[in-house]
Amino acid sequence: MSDLDQIDRKIIAQLAIDSGLTSEQLGSRVGVSESAAHPRVKILEDSGFIPGYRAVLSPEARGNPSAVYVAVTLTDQRKETLAAFETAVARAPEIAEGHLITGDSDYMLKILVKEGDSFERVHRELLAALPGVQRLVTQVSIRKIAGE
Repeated sequence: MSDLDQIDRKIIAQLAIDSGLTSEQLGSRVGVSESAAHPRVKILEDSGFIPGYRAVLSPEARGNPSAVYVAVTLTDQRKETLAAFETAVARAPEIAEGHLITGDSDYMLKILVKEGDSFERVHRELLAALPGVQRLVTQVSIRKIAGE
C-alpha cells in the first residue's frame, strides 16, 4: 500500500487522537461501517503506516521526570563513530529521544531524569561515557508549554 485514500487519512487522524477506539467507533467517525474500518486498520498496520500503539503515562507514573536537553558534538563524522554513538544511545533508558541534527552540534538528546535521581549522575555515568563524544551542552526545561 503506497497511497493513502481519504478514508485511510481520516482513520490515521482519528487513531492519532485516540488509539483505543473500537472499530465501531472508528467507522462512525470516518464514515464507514465497523466491518470496513477493521480491515483498513489491519492493512495500515501491516503496511507500516501504523507501526504500533503506545500508552500516554502521567508524570507520576513516569517518576515525575524533569526534561533535560543535551546537544552532543562528536569527535568526527565517520560512519563508525555515528553508529557506535547511536547504538549506545538506543540502549540507554534515560534517553527518551535522540535526533541527528544540523547546526553546531551533531545530535540532540532528550533526557528524562526521574525524581530522586540526579542529572549529575546521568551526565557522569551515561552521557560522558558515550562513544565519540567531544562536547556536551545542556539545557534544562523549566516547564512544558505544548505537546504530549
